[in-house]
Amino acid sequence: MLNYIIRRILYAIPILIGVNLITFTLFFVVNTPDDMARMQLGIKRVTPDAIAKWKQERGYDKPLMFNGSEKGIAKFTRTIFFEKSAAMFAFHFGQADDGRDIGREIKTRMMPSLAIALPVFVLGLGVYIVAALIMVFFRATYVDFVGVVLCVALMSISSLFYIIGGQFLISKLWHLVPISGYGEGLNATKFLVLPVIVGVISAAGSNTRWYRTIFLEEMGKDYVRTARAKGLPESIVLFRHVLNNAMIPILTGAVVVIPLLFLGSLLAESFFGIPGLGSYTIDAINSQDFAVVRAMVFLGSLLYIFGLILTDISYTLVDPRIRLQ
Repeated sequence: MLNYIIRRILYAIPILIGVNLITFTLFFVVNTPDDMARMQLGIKRVTPDAIAKWKQERGYDKPLMFNGSEKGIAKFTRTIFFEKSAAMFAFHFGQADDGRDIGREIKTRMMPSLAIALPVFVLGLGVYIVAALIMVFFRATYVDFVGVVLCVALMSISSLFYIIGGQFLISKLWHLVPISGYGEGLNATKFLVLPVIVGVISAAGSNTRWYRTIFLEEMGKDYVRTARAKGLPESIVLFRHVLNNAMIPILTGAVVVIPLLFLGSLLAESFFGIPGLGSYTIDAINSQDFAVVRAMVFLGSLLYIFGLILTDISYTLVDPRIRLQ
């Protein structure tokens, strides 16, 4: 088992390095520091001196990957790549354009993002799987038909509609919870109820239908026919055998959500005024703060790769034969 985990981690290292190189190319080769300076300064204030000053203040005045004016190892360390990109592997994200430390901001904003995403993930996973199992249990009946129609209807509606509709109905008309904002400690609960409800409902259609498809595919396999031939009740066949054998595709779908548990939901945090990483990223994009955007892209790729490793490990718990591959 340990050797299997080590192999997966070693596979992930070159992937993360490749993602980092691609990100560096997009931010500093395609979009050069001079281009960043022009966008930040505006058309009226763009002069060679202003560009040079802007680059010097933010550490963009060095060569990209090789500094011929330095000696020894400094030829590679006194570069933009080492200071702005490679330093992220040590979680040194630097400072935003407003002077605030990006690493400190990430630590502060991570908990509000988790406070929304974790309940949505856990509650949603339970609701979607149970609903899909009920639809499969009553397959080819009106229960299944109505469930599929409802799923398609939910899929056809934009998540933005659920956010605005939830704020209007639950907050403005019924006055059950605040329309937006955030608090500290238990006071934050009343601000999180509506985003969690909206998050679960907005993803219910696609996820429930996907799980239903997985369970229906399992229902046609030989082990199901064997279990039925032994006289097992349909509920035992479905909720014990089919559910256990469908865990691998379920785990595969769940890993996609893992980065969102930390990075938050971009739309939900912005509309509900949650000071999480999602709203932090949106604000950085709007203000063209490239340092923050680079840090969030790197963090997202790191979390996604970490999620893939966790998925591979969980596969071995569901099916021990995988670790031999």
